[in-house]
Amino acid sequence: MKIVETIAALRSTLKNVQHIAFVPTMGNLHAGHLALVEKAKKKSDFVVVSIFVNPLQFLPSEDFNQYPRSMEADCKLLRSLDVDLVFAPDEKNLFPVQQEILLQLPAVADTLEGIFRPRFFQGVATIVLKFFNIIQPDIAIFGKKDYQQLHIIRLMVQQLNFPIKILDTEIIRAADGLALSSRNQYLNGPERQEACHLYQALNTIVGETASGQRDFLLLEKKAVEYLSGRGWQVDYISIVNRQTLLPACTDDQQLAVLAAARIGTTRLIDNVEFTC
Repeated sequence: MKIVETIAALRSTLKNVQHIAFVPTMGNLHAGHLALVEKAKKKSDFVVVSIFVNPLQFLPSEDFNQYPRSMEADCKLLRSLDVDLVFAPDEKNLFPVQQEILLQLPAVADTLEGIFRPRFFQGVATIVLKFFNIIQPDIAIFGKKDYQQLHIIRLMVQQLNFPIKILDTEIIRAADGLALSSRNQYLNGPERQEACHLYQALNTIVGETASGQRDFLLLEKKAVEYLSGRGWQVDYISIVNRQTLLPACTDDQQLAVLAAARIGTTRLIDNVEFTC
């Protein structure tokens, strides 16, 4: 496995490489990331993984400086999976001057996560676009845990005519259902025990729709009340059309329920796809 830190070194390494699969990460890797890499290995003979904590997607009040960084351990994991190349640039390499050119995103970027994290998706889309330009992969793989992010990246690739196939992987969960995330390590013992109730609240919604309940606003309200009663601060629980991420209508069939909520100081997101 080769580790490169500059754009010039990366482009030199990839000059004669055919059919690249790319997995973007912010490091602090866990089983969810490794599932992306394993899928990439199945889809291509050459896998590039980036490790970069992107400052563009953090608000001033968020945890950019505290975000867990574990480069040595990450590289050990990636080496065990026989990754071909790790791209680990520093900030000055990707942003030699202030990034003033940013993507204008569709209205969906200002809903759900976009309400609570303004400009978050603009920062994500801009860094992904830079990586696509630098690496020029044939395939890029993202996890479904960041459901809205995956949706926006697919729109970007489609509307900007990138010759890149976007693949996804299912959410990897702990035994109690908690979606794996680098931020889970912020949870203390009692918070970690409580954290699985976010997933349980979403599954309750799925179960009630399977029983014929189609009052989606009522289901969302009940889920918020359930979590709030357990001490959560809920940003949103929203049942949406899976194709558009717009609020679901009663005649929609392909649905997802997306949620973001805070237990203690840790903000968790999750989602479940389902069919009515």
